[in-house]
Amino acid sequence: MNFWCGIICVKIKKAVILQNKIKTELTEIATAVFLTILKSKIHRVTVTEANLDYIGSITIDEALMEAAGILPNEQVAIVDNSNGARLTTYAIPGPRNSGVICLNGAAARLVQPGDVIIIMAYAIMTQEEAKDFHPSVIFPDTATNRLLD
Repeated sequence: MNFWCGIICVKIKKAVILQNKIKTELTEIATAVFLTILKSKIHRVTVTEANLDYIGSITIDEALMEAAGILPNEQVAIVDNSNGARLTTYAIPGPRNSGVICLNGAAARLVQPGDVIIIMAYAIMTQEEAKDFHPSVIFPDTATNRLLD
């Protein structure tokens, strides 16, 4: 009987230690400060299309998305340097190396072909993570929307 009591007591002690460790980690997470930090940026591309009848989003040349680290369906912020409009939508990949930048759906009313825009994606991280984080920023050729060598 004492043998089994000893094993059970050891297991209970380990469970209590683990429970206390989890409580400490949860408290640290609950009190952490999270910041929204620039993760990816496609700086100054020219809008090639605006498709009002599409469901929504922005179509971006797949090569630009990959170079900037923007994933399909990721939320992006768009700033129109030509008219000052700002909007939020999600990215969908367009044909690779096509230079396509197409605003779809309601966004097509805010941004027109020929406008120069900036596309940004953000990440949420702790202050500690943000200190060492460096965003991926690309500067394509504004005339062609293609990556420069």
